[in-house]
Amino acid sequence: MCGFVGYVNKKGNKEENIKKMADLIVHRGPDSEGYYIDDDIALGFRRLSIIDLNNGQQPIYNEDKTLTIVFNGEIYNYQELKEELIKKGHKFSTNTDTEVLIHGYEQYKEKILDKLRGMFAFVIYDIKNKEVFAARDFYGIKPFYYTIMKDTFMFASEIKSFLIHPDFKKELNRKALEYYLTFQYSVLEETFFKNVYKLMPGHYLTYNNGKLKIKKYYEIKFEEDNTKTYEQWKKEIDIRLKDSIKAHKISDVEVGSFLSSGVDSSYIAASSDVDKTFTVGFSDEKYSEISYAKDLSKKINTQNINKVISKEEYFKNLSNIMYYMDEPLADPSAVALYFVTKIASENVKVSLSGEGADEIFGGYNIYQEPFVWPWYYKIPYKVRKFFGLVAGLLPSHRGLNFIVRRGKNLEERFVGNAFIFNNREIKKLLSFKRETKTFEDLTKPYYEKVSDKDEVTKMQYIDFNFWLIGDILLKADKMSMANSLEVRVPFLDRPLIDYAAKLPTKYKVDKYKTKKLFREIASETLESKVSNKKKLGFPVPTRVWMKDDDVYNTIKARFEKASEFFNVKKIIKLLDEHKKGKKDNSRKVWTIYIFLLWYDVYFGGQA
Repeated sequence: MCGFVGYVNKKGNKEENIKKMADLIVHRGPDSEGYYIDDDIALGFRRLSIIDLNNGQQPIYNEDKTLTIVFNGEIYNYQELKEELIKKGHKFSTNTDTEVLIHGYEQYKEKILDKLRGMFAFVIYDIKNKEVFAARDFYGIKPFYYTIMKDTFMFASEIKSFLIHPDFKKELNRKALEYYLTFQYSVLEETFFKNVYKLMPGHYLTYNNGKLKIKKYYEIKFEEDNTKTYEQWKKEIDIRLKDSIKAHKISDVEVGSFLSSGVDSSYIAASSDVDKTFTVGFSDEKYSEISYAKDLSKKINTQNINKVISKEEYFKNLSNIMYYMDEPLADPSAVALYFVTKIASENVKVSLSGEGADEIFGGYNIYQEPFVWPWYYKIPYKVRKFFGLVAGLLPSHRGLNFIVRRGKNLEERFVGNAFIFNNREIKKLLSFKRETKTFEDLTKPYYEKVSDKDEVTKMQYIDFNFWLIGDILLKADKMSMANSLEVRVPFLDRPLIDYAAKLPTKYKVDKYKTKKLFREIASETLESKVSNKKKLGFPVPTRVWMKDDDVYNTIKARFEKASEFFNVKKIIKLLDEHKKGKKDNSRKVWTIYIFLLWYDVYFGGQA
């Protein structure tokens, strides 16, 4: 796992600029650095050594040095591809997956992407033709950012690398804030920095003679296959799961595994034969998974290394974490993930993690909603909508929230596993006029692509294209790299995903259970109380802490100075209602507070 930076222009001072850019992401690769510089381009690289420790320094070249590459990620089938390329006449000077990419591109051009199994973001520069080719993996496991300013095309693994470049102009993108308030993360292709963009998952780009072209090469497709029996599905997915975990353990350094109380990480830890597992929790047992992790680790004969996070540590590190995150992310578990990657990095260089299982196997509790009270859907929509509007006027309560959601179409109520503020609330909350339209403008094109699918499949598709990219994988990459740790995600393996995407909904979720088929597979490795455990997410006691005077006063003090963005009276009212127990506004308060902290870091001189 590594990080890269680069830019294209014909200006001087490249050596100094590219070195400064690379230094800003030293946490992504503390082991070594490398550069390629000519009159047209500067490439910089920071390396975390995982494979071919002695000979894997980047940039790497092809035989005649007409192509060079910088690469962040891992290609798990690189050995098979290498054999294939050798038969076609290519000569290798290293045993790295990086060199397989450059020879693969030389042989197949962009078609090499369809042959890859892994996580990746990379840049190949054609020195002779002065063309940049760059690509990002299928699901967005690894990040890629780019911008064009003052005729300079910049690209990097992290946005912060751009800040030091003399052609970069730092401006806040308020449109990103407007949508963030609904989604709790940066959801647009354009980031919180104006004119800085993400290369989206499953896309590649080319840049030559000042012309940027972007093309999509991959998209997940959910197409039910009802020709197989349940047992056939179970057997074939079991084979692919085991094969993926085996592939994700390929390394020249020790590999560990994260371990929570959930079935996903438990299955990986138990199936991967790692020597060490890593867990964090809190002093309140209600918000701690340490005792469970210790127990399971003993049973699978691994050492569990754990840490109890104090409230003081949690809040002390928030600004630092926002710096590493690049953009605001209001998921409280991101902070906990920072601590678990920190203790893991003190013991190993690589750790396995369970991201992606919920999205592909139907693991989120909300996926059960279509099967709970199915008779309620038989009530005419207009009547359900009226009940929902009335319920929405009353204090928040679990049963009432159910009626509120049922009073809306799926497209109105589901944008992924976080829905913080609705359109009406945002309009009242902001101290400036909203420029963007509604959140439905973002999700509508995706709903249209799966208009013929059932509600569970629609939610899975939305989660794959929004929640997984913007929240789950973003925090996994940024928090692990902040601590110079490589995180690998076996559930997001293309051979497994392409097969499991055809799994019928009836084998994924029903009224009583989520991840039905996967849990049964896991039960052959884990005790039933583990494999059937209800999903909790990553429990963090922020809602409790916000009622403590010290946290309340800290947040209130920042809210009182937030008039540039928010109606101060309204956001303090949200905080006060939560402290007094009138409403659970914890997620709303946290979303606002995290943005303000992030803004202070990047626009208030703290970065």
